[in-house]
Amino acid sequence: MADPALRATFKRPFTDQLAAFRLRLADLVPTSAWDDISRAQHDRAFMVAGATKADLLADLAQAVDKSIRDGGDLKAFRADFRDIVERRGWHGWTGEGTAKGEAWRTKVILQTNMLTSMAAGRYAQLVAGNYRYWIYRHSGAAHPRLDHLAWDGLILPADHPFWATHYPPNGWGCGCKVRGARTMAGAIRAGGKPQVKLPADWARRDPKTGAPPGVGKGWDYAPGASVADVINALTDKTVAWPYVLAKEFMTSLPASTADDFATSLRQLPSLGTELRRFSERALGTRNGAPISPQVHVEPYKTLGRLTSAQERQFGDLIGKRVDGFDFTVSPDAVRHVFAKHGLAAQERPRGQRAITPDDFGILAGLIDAPDAVFSQGDTIELRKRLLGETYIVVFERLPGRRMMLLKTMFVRVGRSP
Repeated sequence: MADPALRATFKRPFTDQLAAFRLRLADLVPTSAWDDISRAQHDRAFMVAGATKADLLADLAQAVDKSIRDGGDLKAFRADFRDIVERRGWHGWTGEGTAKGEAWRTKVILQTNMLTSMAAGRYAQLVAGNYRYWIYRHSGAAHPRLDHLAWDGLILPADHPFWATHYPPNGWGCGCKVRGARTMAGAIRAGGKPQVKLPADWARRDPKTGAPPGVGKGWDYAPGASVADVINALTDKTVAWPYVLAKEFMTSLPASTADDFATSLRQLPSLGTELRRFSERALGTRNGAPISPQVHVEPYKTLGRLTSAQERQFGDLIGKRVDGFDFTVSPDAVRHVFAKHGLAAQERPRGQRAITPDDFGILAGLIDAPDAVFSQGDTIELRKRLLGETYIVVFERLPGRRMMLLKTMFVRVGRSP
């Protein structure tokens, strides 16, 4: 479950927010400190202070991206973070060594990326909406920053210079927002307060921070302002979110970067948890008990794009191109697998055991290091030996959707065939 504060603030992401964050994935910047890049540079770059290696940055970026899609699931992000730093051997990061330090650091990483990507997405919406007035709204935090609270309800023209330096967030953890209106009456309905005025010295710079009073060091810019037109162009072209956006955006990245993101996604512990839960939703059960039929089941769950090496290997085996395809699971595929391989009495005579939702939880991890790969027609079969069992996973090429869609999966016990 998401952290209560994050959940209350973010809920589910919107298309412009996802586009705003994914613009950063094209430039993974190694840094030693949080202020190695500043202000609008963040609109097109992803960094985590102290992370200097490309594979580490790709893993962290994928974990943040997935958390944004999930609406701020801090618990899942922390599990992914622990796995990443252990797997990549990252040491010396601020907060390392104590549970409190790790909790603080992971919240800062996720919250900052969520707040700034949300702000960038909202900025793009305000620009696209041609709103005449913008209204500053305080977050309602229990312990408010007095300057931010004093700006609550402030109504200013969209082109007022205030927004270039005071568009929120205006500091670490700031959850303030901006709303738009086309008329003064609409601005008041949106929470605007005509009596709130800017102080005469609102633009002066604090010599300690280099920013105006009430704005944190390095926060005196408008997140997303430099890429608003790009965000709007992306969202105009893409309608099936977040699945299609993730897939389409990866085609614009250098092959090595896209490969890193694909393998990073498949290694995240939270993806395994998602796939297990996805299989349960598709079956309408949880721990063997029925769940509400009202529970939403996504039409597809992606396991990430094929890497460049997989595109070449599978393309050669099938004799057809699979460039830009991704590994995908559908609810129908889950139900088919369980119908064919979900009963112990049926599987035992075959030298196999019954499939469980937990097997879907490790499915993504089988893809990048199979022991053997076979093909037949438009299908690819992957085999992987784990703990005395052999997993056989078959994906089918769907050219119209650029998918390698799961066709079947079963588990043989005993010696490898």
